[in-house]
Amino acid sequence: MKDSRQSVILQIISSQEIETQAQLIQALAEHGISSTQATLSRDIKQLHLVKELGSSGKYHYVVSDKSRNNDRDMRLRKIFRESVTSYAVAQNIIVIKTLPGLASAACSTLDSMHIETLAGTLAGDDTAFLAMKDNEAAEQFCHEIDEML
Repeated sequence: MKDSRQSVILQIISSQEIETQAQLIQALAEHGISSTQATLSRDIKQLHLVKELGSSGKYHYVVSDKSRNNDRDMRLRKIFRESVTSYAVAQNIIVIKTLPGLASAACSTLDSMHIETLAGTLAGDDTAFLAMKDNEAAEQFCHEIDEML
């Protein structure tokens, strides 16, 4: 129940500019979900929702950047733990070896994360090449890989 309600909350705030908890309770009701203000407050806290100034000049609920970063980190850690077998750095290039067929998934995930220091990726079947903007960025990302593995 809680997970489905929270999923609907995320759908609502992504499609509408919801300014108040009362508006959110009403929108949930329109989706056939009844909620109290106390329950909604807990959901807002658990989902890391914050109010942001919208294009209309009014504040509305959005998922916080902190939560987005946490999601990114969790996805990356899961993919790397489950698929990466080894890696090596050569100046600004990182070569990652994965289980067969998973290099493309690793690169796709990295590409979707908009990592500022990542210039691009290239995937084969079990090998991924990451072109970092400079040698320092490659070394730093390797430290992150160490922590993930």
